[in-house]
Amino acid sequence: MAEFRNNLPQLEGGLFLTDGGIETTLIFHEGIDLPHFASFDLLREIDGKEALRKQFASYAAIARDHGVGCILETPTWRASSDWGDKMGYSKVALGAVNKEAVSLLMDIRKDYQNETTPIVICGGLGPRGDGYVASEIMSADQAQRYHAPQVAALCRAGADLIGAMTMTNTGEAIGVTRAAMAEGIPVVISFTVETDGLLPTGQSLKDAITEVDAVTDNAPVYYMINCAHPTHFQHLLDSDEDWLLRLRGICANASCMSHAELDAAEELDDGSPVELAGQFKNIRGRQKHINVLGGCCGTDSRHIDQIGHHCKSLH
Repeated sequence: MAEFRNNLPQLEGGLFLTDGGIETTLIFHEGIDLPHFASFDLLREIDGKEALRKQFASYAAIARDHGVGCILETPTWRASSDWGDKMGYSKVALGAVNKEAVSLLMDIRKDYQNETTPIVICGGLGPRGDGYVASEIMSADQAQRYHAPQVAALCRAGADLIGAMTMTNTGEAIGVTRAAMAEGIPVVISFTVETDGLLPTGQSLKDAITEVDAVTDNAPVYYMINCAHPTHFQHLLDSDEDWLLRLRGICANASCMSHAELDAAEELDDGSPVELAGQFKNIRGRQKHINVLGGCCGTDSRHIDQIGHHCKSLH
C-alpha cells in the first residue's frame, strides 16, 4: 500500500464551496452536446477545454469573492473504462484525459487561489453503471479492480483527493475506497438518495456509511450526499446521532424532482437559487460540521453564489 498523504484544509473547518452542475449547465445553458453525459470528452478539443475552463473559473471566482475555500472536481465522472469504451477511448487515452482534467484545474488554482480561498482539486469519478439506478451491483473486489486505473491516473496527476460521486451502493463505495487506499490518496464517498432519503438500493444512509466504515476502518475522510434535493434528505439531519459527524458535504440538485422524473425531463428545472441557498443555511445551522457545500444537476453559478452569500455568515 502506498504511503498515505492527507493535507485537506476543509477538514480544519470553514466554509468551502464546490462547483455546480457542470454537465447540465453545458447542455442546457451552453448548448453543448455531451454524449453519455461525459464532460471529459470536451478536453480533446480547444473549444471544449475552454468551455470547461470558463465553468470552473466562475466557481473559483465566486469562492474568492466570498472569501471562502473552494473544492473543484475534475470533469471525469464518466472517465472510466466502460464509458470510455462506448466513446472510443483506449486505456491510454483515458489515462491521459484524467491527467489533463487535473492539469486544467491546477491552472485555475494558480489564477484564483489566495490566503482566504484555498482551492482543493478533487479527482472525480462516478459509478460504473447508471447513477440513478442500483443495477448489476459489483462486489467490493470487482469495484476495486474496475476503479483502480482511474484512481491511479487521478492520483498520479496530482489530485488532492478522490471524490466518488453519486454512489448508489456500498459495494462500489468500498471498492473505490480500497483503490484510493492502495494509492495513498484520501477519498470522499458521496452517496445519492431518493426522495425518501434512502439509497437506490433501499438502504438507509446511516447504514451505508456505517457499513463502509466498518470494513475499511473508517478510511473515507468524510462522506457527502449529492444528486438529491434537500427536501429528500433534510429529515435525516435533525438528530444528533454520531454517524452524522461523518457527513461533511452536500452537493444538491436544483430540482426537487425524483431521479426518474429528472431522467425523463426534456427541460431543465433549475429551481430557485435563493430558496436552495436558504435550505443550505438551515442545514449548516443545524449541523455546523457540514462545511462543503455545492451543487449538482440543474445548479449553476447563480446557485453557488447564493449559497455562499447565505452561508458565509455561519463560516
